[in-house]
Amino acid sequence: MARRPVIIDTDCGIDDAQAIMMALAAPDIRVLGVTCVFGNTSVENVCQNVLRVLDVCERQEIPVFRGSGGPLVGARVATTDHFGTDGLGDVFKDRDPLWEQKVQKEHAVSALIRLATENQQQVSLVALGPLTNLALAVRLDPGFPQKLKDLFIMGGNMEGKGNVTLCAEFNFVMDAESAYVVLEDFLCRTYLATWEFACRNALTWDFFNELVSQNAPAAVFMRTVTSRCRAYSQEASRSQRDVHFGPGFVSYDAYAMAACIDGGVVTGSIECPVRVELQGAMTRGMVALDRSGELKKSHSVVVLTGCDAEKLRRLLVDAVRQPRR
Repeated sequence: MARRPVIIDTDCGIDDAQAIMMALAAPDIRVLGVTCVFGNTSVENVCQNVLRVLDVCERQEIPVFRGSGGPLVGARVATTDHFGTDGLGDVFKDRDPLWEQKVQKEHAVSALIRLATENQQQVSLVALGPLTNLALAVRLDPGFPQKLKDLFIMGGNMEGKGNVTLCAEFNFVMDAESAYVVLEDFLCRTYLATWEFACRNALTWDFFNELVSQNAPAAVFMRTVTSRCRAYSQEASRSQRDVHFGPGFVSYDAYAMAACIDGGVVTGSIECPVRVELQGAMTRGMVALDRSGELKKSHSVVVLTGCDAEKLRRLLVDAVRQPRR
């Protein structure tokens, strides 16, 4: 059976790295390319992080494309340094002086359009960061979404609970206009793995510690990049009790990637029109779910609600048993 072509659009931080590794380990997935966008760190750091992940997994043949360095409109929003200033925990002192030569000359947005055009209605696009590259792609080629098989997004929310503002999630806050454009103009089948969805389906820290205690290169890499933020993450997860999520290990981007790799990971969903709020002082970037038809939209989005934890764990375990081709 032919492997399914996938493009990954990422702002490669630690959880993005885990998601990318999952895709590389999946036997029926063929990663056509990785497009980079600002978010967890600068787009230059993102490119270097992706190249580092591909090196660890011995998959240097996969092309990496540099994309948007800031949002569609306005100045870039200041970010926290939860994943370090470089997105991977600031644990690596060595930098590849030749990294720019390893990144493709073609811009990420052009690559998205080209790869979708060359593989009409076959490509699954997995978006793990701010949606700027995707918004620019549909503005350059309005037919771009129809060329995709489907779209999986990690971002947004479904209950108005935020992780960087009162009501909105990081990826959508970083470029709310692009999130709005994508969820309005992408008419392909679209799946949304929200922040609350990930939090409500957290895994245990015992599982995570066992996951990164292995000696395979990918496991050692994950153990290294999480070495400085692990204690903070565990404490932060415990504090989530006050918003009814409960403590646990949450690799946010892995949920969207898992849904792409194995549809059986998804055990529940809500299908309805959605809209991203742009105007509210406290709600900018929030996703509104329209369950009553008020928006009069013909296009619905699949908002994920339930997750098969065992299948997710299995994909994460497979991801650190690199290399695999």
